[in-house]
Amino acid sequence: MRTEQARPVRLQDYRPPDWLVETVELDVSLHPTASRVRASLKLKPNAASGAPASVALDGDGLHLVSVAIDGVPLPPEHYVATPDSLTISQVPPRAFRLDIETKIDPSGNTQLSGLYRSGGTYCTQCEAEGFRRITYFPDRPDVMAVYTTRIEADKTEAPVLLANGNLIGQGNLPGGRHFAVWHDPFPKPSYLFALVGGTLACVEDRFRTMSGRDVALKIYVEPGKEDRCSYAMNSLKRAMRWDEEAFGREYDLDIFMIVAVSDFNMGAMENKGLNVFNDKYVLASPATATDGDYAAIEAIIAHEYFHNWTGNRITCRDWFQLCLKEGLTVFRDQEFTSDQRSRPVKRIADVRALRAHQFVEDAGPLAHPVRPETYREINNFYTGTVYEKGAEVVRMLKALLGAEKFRQGMDLYFSRHDGQAATIEQFIQCFADVSDLDMPLFMRWYSQAGTPEVVANGHWDAASRTYRLDVTQTVPPTPGQPVKQPMLIPLALGLVGADGRDLPLTLAGGTSVERGVLILTKPAEAFVFTGIRERPVLSLNRGFSAPIKLTTNISANDLNFLAARDSDPFNRWQAVQTLATSILLDHVAAQRSRGTPASADGLMDALAAILADERPEPAFVAQALTLPGEADIAREIGCDIDPDAIFQARTKLRVAIGQRLGPKLSETYGRMTDRGAPYRPDAESAGRRSLKNVCLDLLAAGANAEAIGRAASQYQAASNMTDRMAALSVLSLHDVPQRNAAIDDFYRRYAADPLILDKWFALQAAIPALPTLDRVRALTAHPAFSLANPNRVRALIGTFAQANPTQFNRADGKGYEFVAEKVLALDERNPQVAARLVSAFKSWRVLESSRRAHAEAALRRVATAASLSRDVTDIVQRALAEPAA
Repeated sequence: MRTEQARPVRLQDYRPPDWLVETVELDVSLHPTASRVRASLKLKPNAASGAPASVALDGDGLHLVSVAIDGVPLPPEHYVATPDSLTISQVPPRAFRLDIETKIDPSGNTQLSGLYRSGGTYCTQCEAEGFRRITYFPDRPDVMAVYTTRIEADKTEAPVLLANGNLIGQGNLPGGRHFAVWHDPFPKPSYLFALVGGTLACVEDRFRTMSGRDVALKIYVEPGKEDRCSYAMNSLKRAMRWDEEAFGREYDLDIFMIVAVSDFNMGAMENKGLNVFNDKYVLASPATATDGDYAAIEAIIAHEYFHNWTGNRITCRDWFQLCLKEGLTVFRDQEFTSDQRSRPVKRIADVRALRAHQFVEDAGPLAHPVRPETYREINNFYTGTVYEKGAEVVRMLKALLGAEKFRQGMDLYFSRHDGQAATIEQFIQCFADVSDLDMPLFMRWYSQAGTPEVVANGHWDAASRTYRLDVTQTVPPTPGQPVKQPMLIPLALGLVGADGRDLPLTLAGGTSVERGVLILTKPAEAFVFTGIRERPVLSLNRGFSAPIKLTTNISANDLNFLAARDSDPFNRWQAVQTLATSILLDHVAAQRSRGTPASADGLMDALAAILADERPEPAFVAQALTLPGEADIAREIGCDIDPDAIFQARTKLRVAIGQRLGPKLSETYGRMTDRGAPYRPDAESAGRRSLKNVCLDLLAAGANAEAIGRAASQYQAASNMTDRMAALSVLSLHDVPQRNAAIDDFYRRYAADPLILDKWFALQAAIPALPTLDRVRALTAHPAFSLANPNRVRALIGTFAQANPTQFNRADGKGYEFVAEKVLALDERNPQVAARLVSAFKSWRVLESSRRAHAEAALRRVATAASLSRDVTDIVQRALAEPAA
């Protein structure tokens, strides 16, 4: 473990590498505790950095066996080797071959970074800085080389040997060993290196590219799980075809491989031609996976495949440019899912997630720009800001330029920078070159942290037949950025007439609003629309065209109108959310003042109208019936937050909806139930199940005996995991005998399946009741729980800390103490997972004073622990730093 105090790395300090690596030849002899790695690097001086006199390579916990230059072993006095670096003081002032042999212990690598073992399978994870745990190397993204990898292993222990690229040789060796040689002809950075060896079953298929080449597709899993790979394979083939059609991108190797492992710090990794996946995002069957699991598999399979061009063929110059591959690829996978499923429902789901996680991050001590300017531990910047907000920035480019110009910009990016390590500036320049957009102003989205706050007030003048829209924007202070500049904000809008049709958008002076998008660039602006013959209803930020917090002077009656009539599905949903948010905020305030909350009649009318409208797809109706989350309400309150008050207000409103709309909810539940029909994971079928189960949840919200009985019956009779988990989730919210009976039954049914057991752990950790902490503590001693498995840790402790706000934020501080205790225990073996867990404290400063004091005490307990990893130290120090002015 790295326990030294990390020095900050700054974007402004970037300089090109002294040495470039043209080729890497690796010879890896696998052994459980003493694997040998021989690396032969062809280095050449980098003309861009001058004439280097020495070579300095990165390492992390390495044991050096030997080092040679051009075949001549170096004596010890010619180099300095530590576990974390190798420096050779005198080297030829020309290209030369550097041979390095290291010895590593895969079984002892509990960090799951570098070369490690998952069960009996050898596996690598090199992003961000894992390759330096395998051999000494200039481990940075802008050093790109062609790799040839020879793997040798005991044939009975590891009959399957895989690496990047195409297989060019294999054979048997004396002593029961064998080897395989893989060659990747495309230069890549070291973080994209991958190696796998083990006993694995293979599911095969083929794909013919748009130019007529046949590509072998292979998914490797634990033997016996082959029948759960069909949806992943289908998703891969659809993603490959979509990328050809939507972006003109064709796959480039002869083979594409996916390996599913059970011990993995991330969801998946896009290593060139050899993607390594957390098995939860590969394995699925109707009996084991929910609709959400199927959707996640589809999206993540696509995401990692799309990286082949946005991340692999074009990578990032340095880790500050991380959003160049991640934000861009998230945008691409969101577009893929939108085309495969429902674009409006996908957009709503993405915005829900953005607000619940990234907006919270933007408002707290861990806020940072989409492209940060400094970091201490790069692993901590794989965040919602880099990924999801990064995707929103790309989406704004498309909104500003239009689909045709956006595609031209992407085509130019691919042709101009193929094979390069690029920067955000180079990416944006491609769009500047195909348009007249003000790119320096747009670049503020990459450099300024925080969620812009936009206030828009509209006024119709009947006499002049004009509609005036006054708009102001501010960006709140964030750590290190107390003063902000105005942003370039694409604001899609419509003025909706009484018949539900959009009125023409013509600005004073006769200019029409292109594609219905206003462009904000100043702190305050006014837009006057002419020819408005009737009072319109303002529909603003349609499709969530910009990631902003929006406040308008729209009345409750207008919101009801938009919920029923807006042509933009996102804003139909948003109108209902705005109504519900207003009511929930009023209910929270009434609890504190002991006053009487306002009537919810307007919201009830809107929900009733949506339920009665047969035009929207069921998945959309399910989203409309789902109230804003507790994090959404907390964000609107802003400070002195009492999570219990928010939970109680939300529960009361759910109960009221279930009672008021009970007959219609019950009728819809029955209509959406596909009795006897075989399970299908397609969007339409999943949407019907989603609406059915949202209705069940609302009907049972008040613990009505009939609804509880219906949930228990659905649990027992369910023919698929979606309906069974939905019923179990409903029962888990109520202290009724059926709850424990179902939880116990679920364990008996699925104790032998690790992925389903994760659901069992997570469900119990999410119960919003005081006994949950004791339950979770007890489950950490369960024979099926292990701190060594990231999936299990995320399921139990992660769910408690990040998805159970009332119990993590208990008034007595016990929730904070428990999580801090587990962070310290986990930090000893897996700092990356521990750091993600401690990030649950990101909103501690906005809590009411008593909880705030408890949370700070827990953070300081972690901060003062001995031998704390760089990963956790970085998060805790930023969380405890004084807030922005």
